[in-house]
Amino acid sequence: MTKILELKNQKLINVPSLKKPGLLVLDVDATLIEEEVIDLLGDIAGVGSNLAYITSKAMKGEIDFDTSLKLRVSMLKGLECTCFKKAIESIHVTSGAKKLIDTLHSFGWKIGAVSGGFNNVLDDFLPNLNIDFWVANNLEVVDSKLSGKVIEPIVNRQYKAKALINWVRKNNIDIAQSVAIGDGANDIDMIKTAGLGVAFCAKQLLKSQAKASIDTRDLSLVLDLLN
Repeated sequence: MTKILELKNQKLINVPSLKKPGLLVLDVDATLIEEEVIDLLGDIAGVGSNLAYITSKAMKGEIDFDTSLKLRVSMLKGLECTCFKKAIESIHVTSGAKKLIDTLHSFGWKIGAVSGGFNNVLDDFLPNLNIDFWVANNLEVVDSKLSGKVIEPIVNRQYKAKALINWVRKNNIDIAQSVAIGDGANDIDMIKTAGLGVAFCAKQLLKSQAKASIDTRDLSLVLDLLN
């Protein structure tokens, strides 16, 4: 496999070390997993292509995330709760994720996940990947059906960055020892907040803000960036 990895201004970066406690924060959709969960739900609802188009524009930063999420969730109104299990069955974990997570755990690191997706799906899925903690949005359910509304607060770019900060504080970890990985505009703030921000097969807007970028879909390549 061809490895495409770029570390910008390498000599100027204090790279996080495996010799000290650290925190890895992963975006979920299109980073930790191959799919966008909301797009999977859109497929189940029969509005897949229209919904995916909005998702794409939001990830490129062309549409405000909060606005786009509310619009997309409204398109899911009436779906039965069985849609969550169906979505999980369609999820594929990104190559190298298990190796990355297990290796960092072996060095005493903590692993967090942040998602503009939904706890309704991820609460059942993420424990299988040994994620220590996560934040995601919550879809409102009324009489076992989606109401078409998302429960506030929304996990947007500001919320993701705050989650990273909260986790390093609660675990007494130096923020310089934190790594954040994402692919879209919603990840910009946490990428800039972390000690090392990595753009993973990312949209150009995010790549322009990250200190490092990986363009091969193998999350274990992140280990090559650490001391």
